[in-house]
Amino acid sequence: MLKPGLISLLLIAYASLYANKTPDPFQPGKIITVTCRADAAQSYALYIPLKGNKEALPVIYCFDPHGDGALPLKKYRALAETYGFLLAGSNNSKNGNDWPTTENIWRNLSEDTRGRLKINGSRVYTCGFSGGAKVASYIALQHPGIAGVIAGGAGLPDGTTAGNFNFSFTAIGGEGDMNLTDLVAIDAGLDRTRTRHRIIIFDGKHEWAPESTMNIAFMGLQLDAIRGGLVPKDNAFIDRSVAKSKARVDMHTKTGALLKAGQECRLALSLFDGLTTETGWFQQKAAALDSNPQYQQQRQAQQALLEKEQISKSLLMQHFEDSDNSYWTTAISKLKTNAAAKTAEGAMNQRLLAYLSLAFYSLSNHLINSNENDAARHFVELYKMADPANSEAWYFSAILHARAHDTQATESDLLKAVENGFRDKPRLLKQPEFKNQSKPIDFYKIESRMQTP
Repeated sequence: MLKPGLISLLLIAYASLYANKTPDPFQPGKIITVTCRADAAQSYALYIPLKGNKEALPVIYCFDPHGDGALPLKKYRALAETYGFLLAGSNNSKNGNDWPTTENIWRNLSEDTRGRLKINGSRVYTCGFSGGAKVASYIALQHPGIAGVIAGGAGLPDGTTAGNFNFSFTAIGGEGDMNLTDLVAIDAGLDRTRTRHRIIIFDGKHEWAPESTMNIAFMGLQLDAIRGGLVPKDNAFIDRSVAKSKARVDMHTKTGALLKAGQECRLALSLFDGLTTETGWFQQKAAALDSNPQYQQQRQAQQALLEKEQISKSLLMQHFEDSDNSYWTTAISKLKTNAAAKTAEGAMNQRLLAYLSLAFYSLSNHLINSNENDAARHFVELYKMADPANSEAWYFSAILHARAHDTQATESDLLKAVENGFRDKPRLLKQPEFKNQSKPIDFYKIESRMQTP
């Protein structure tokens, strides 16, 4: 029989063992949701690399246009492991917020992460897509402590021109992104400044960049840190990166994609400047391309295509007041057919479709907010026709059906919105049109289809 003293010691030991096995709420290697201590209405997704946060780590704050903080973390968690970055994605920053709201969100996000995590204050970065890219740029412009910005699918805040920034600027755009021409213009503007900048173009549309493309952007931040003396020089890492860039130049050259070869040379010169003598190789390749007649022909063709794109936008704009859907049915169908081609013209048609999507979104949103339901229905139908995979088109459609007290059609459109990525539960539950329906909307069914972080 055990003595009382021994029993007490065993109980203490078991209690200690249980305490040591209590899960760490900030467990590395998992995407978690953190509520801000200063404001319980604000939260963010957080990813700590498997090596843990025992030492101060660089951090990238991510901004999704729909307030889905976990989305970029899911896409780039492997890169966080590769480069040892903390990732934090805001669940409150989204399209439609004004700048004072954005400031409040940033203050809570930055203060909360700095209070809970070990962050390398010299290596704080912002990254965003679409409207989130403008947020990422805005924060860097307003707060001197930001070392670099990754802007995907959009550039600087409206009204901001290229200047001598205290941060590096990496623009990322898909060849089918309607904002690609704007990103190219910003990059050209930054050529006339002292700002370290680069542009990365991938085969895609208006979307978060694939991991392989974002890897180059993350690599750029790491190389900037090496160049600035913030981390030790890693010659093996630099040599591997140079070799991959050279391989891309050679591949594009062999396949006759000389414009892409030239883009890669310019990107490499920004990435490796001051870090290796191999930059001379890229300079020689770029000079050879500039004097190549085939390259010059491709540049002229590209310029002609950009001019054609602007004319096409103007022609489409002239029909925004048309109430007859027959024109739009034909025009959108033709754009979709032409956009399927794996050519420069195919990419142009992708950009035109994306342009229509954004235009129909803006018109629909304005008309819905003005309670002009009949006109709104016209543009929402066009929105769904041009961009059927966009959750906002179906959400707008659900609002209009709810105003007509058609619960079945409302639920159907909300499920389509969820199917296409809608995840904003607070917005869903607060939407006034979805309340007090004669037949209640089955919110449980709709919410159950949403994926949780």
